Amino acid sequence: MLMDFAEPQTAEAWRAIDDRVMGGASRSRLRHDAQGHAVFEGGVSLAHGGGFASVRSPVGDFGDGGAREIQIEARGTGGPFKLALFTDDGFDSIAWQCGFDPAPGAGWQLLRLPLVAFEPRHRGRAVTGAPPLDARRVRQLGLMTAGRTARAFALEIRTIRRA
Repeated sequence: MLMDFAEPQTAEAWRAIDDRVMGGASRSRLRHDAQGHAVFEGGVSLAHGGGFASVRSPVGDFGDGGAREIQIEARGTGGPFKLALFTDDGFDSIAWQCGFDPAPGAGWQLLRLPLVAFEPRHRGRAVTGAPPLDARRVRQLGLMTAGRTARAFALEIRTIRRA
């Protein structure tokens, strides 16, 4: 188990890193819902060159060399979304990202993201020549939504685990 959002403190430890770091106007947060899960919610704005909203976990030891995929138990609207894995403790580093989009109205879904599908990105751009993702070195997790459309979004999450 990487994250179990049944307890409020798990969601409260995450922090928003929206396009406001570069002058944009998008906003997001990860909050705990009284029904025992987290909600990644907010709005993507294209104002001032923006277009992304994201949250990031605190630094921890999330690595596992035997993992083959990340599983997210979620339901949501306003996607698509991305899960990001960071292999260092830094703020501005390579994010290994994989997209997902829960089917609206389908209820809780177990989304399986193979580790081989995670692609290296830095500030939204592909990183050429990066080594493969080393699943033993994962230090931070992130959730993100971006795009060329201003919109509201909400992603409910019960758990994030490796398998």
